[in-house]
Amino acid sequence: MNPLCGRCNQVVYPTEKVNCLDKYWHKGCFSCEVCKMTLNMKNYKGFEKRPYCNAHYPKTNFTCVADTPENLRLKQQTKMQSQVHYREDFEKNKGKGFSVVADTPEMQRIKKTQDQISNIKYHEDFEKMKTGADAPHQPSNPNQGSYQQPAASQNYHHYEPTPEPVRQAAAAPPPSSGKRYRAVYDYSAADDDEVSFMDGDVIVDVQQIDEGWMYGRVERTGQQGMLPANYVEAI
Repeated sequence: MNPLCGRCNQVVYPTEKVNCLDKYWHKGCFSCEVCKMTLNMKNYKGFEKRPYCNAHYPKTNFTCVADTPENLRLKQQTKMQSQVHYREDFEKNKGKGFSVVADTPEMQRIKKTQDQISNIKYHEDFEKMKTGADAPHQPSNPNQGSYQQPAASQNYHHYEPTPEPVRQAAAAPPPSSGKRYRAVYDYSAADDDEVSFMDGDVIVDVQQIDEGWMYGRVERTGQQGMLPANYVEAI
């Protein structure tokens, strides 16, 4: 048996069924409780199993607690208990500035490997020092032997820096035409074919798609796409 819609209480058939917030909805009935904007699974927000848009989502109010004498006494008592526990932990851990590591077989293997690496490094350095001491002393007189021209001067070529490519300035956007609207809320695109904008942005070249959506271009960013109609107002 087909379920009933959570808003109109009519039968919902599988081809138009939306399962969300523990209820079944028609695609057209799944809209904001306040502005009736059509929603989808990406841009809705649920509150008490009812769908809302981002602008009309109910804000949670916090309850203020009065600073009564009883509350002040409980606050002071909690603070004293915290200080007592802190002092007890400090006295227990006093003098324990190091942690004991168990001498497990794994730790013994690592220690043995480090010792072997140290011995190998020591023998390598010793052999290098011994080889350097046995090498014959070379005369330091620059007049002995034939003078060889440095390789850098033999293969000298004139170097010219490669010019950097000149970047062309970005073309200015075409002048706006058509209907103009001003954003009254911030909106972040929830899909690839939508456009994001901020409160106060001017939307130009606006085309009406249906009752809840429009298509236009944000004059500030030059981006264009679909946008909700209840987030803007005509200029």
